[in-house]
Amino acid sequence: MVFKLPETKKGEENNDINQIAISTLTGKAALNLALTNYNRLFIHDSPQHISNKTAIRLPGALCFNLSVENYLGIKQQLETINKLKTELKNIVTHQSGIKKEQRFEFIHQQLHGLITLNAYRKINYVESPSSINFGWANKNIVNKVTKEQILERLHKNYQSEKAMSAYTKQQWRTLIEKEIQDLNSISNDAILKIQRPVKVQPIARVWYANEKQQVQYACPLPLLSFSSDTNHLTKLGTLTDYDINNIKIKHKPKNKKLKLIIARLHLYQEI
Repeated sequence: MVFKLPETKKGEENNDINQIAISTLTGKAALNLALTNYNRLFIHDSPQHISNKTAIRLPGALCFNLSVENYLGIKQQLETINKLKTELKNIVTHQSGIKKEQRFEFIHQQLHGLITLNAYRKINYVESPSSINFGWANKNIVNKVTKEQILERLHKNYQSEKAMSAYTKQQWRTLIEKEIQDLNSISNDAILKIQRPVKVQPIARVWYANEKQQVQYACPLPLLSFSSDTNHLTKLGTLTDYDINNIKIKHKPKNKKLKLIIARLHLYQEI
């Protein structure tokens, strides 16, 4: 069973996502679509009207009943694939010595049209879970930064010959000057955080009844579930449509109050 999400068309990458209508596929249709997505590693693997800047996600789970021998063979193949994915990511992000802003050009000189996120994504698999349920996760990525680090970044932006596409070069420099001014207006020991919202993500909650344990996985690709016990049956839940107005937060920790300093960078100051 897999859950097909609407395609993101070119030019719609930065649109706010308030609702997501999903369609459910089962059986051979689900398997074929899953195989297509596992192999979607290059830009040319997707239709031309689909955005290359937004990751394609296909949550769900595929359940297989296999002999122990077949399961161990497939498990070894999956571990090899995931190891190679990790090695590729390590080559690009560390061993190459390439700066972050130069990685895109470096990758596409070596592997033209590679979608790095798809190439890095591991294929998750589980063994004989009691049930797999699905949901949505909203979260922020939070990083502590210093005033000095952000000033250095802003000065590099100012000196760069490239401006963001929405601005002329002069407009871009005027914006950066204003951001530097705003940052200089706060104290040097201010506690600063970049709190960047992440687009809503599908997740899978895997429950093991015997161990009374639940494991949660990000689910951009179908989770593979294997069992060698012919009597074992994994209960699959469904993924409901996403609606931002119907989000229920079970526990929301008390966060420190934040003051927005630079909206473009999602930069906040603790107050």
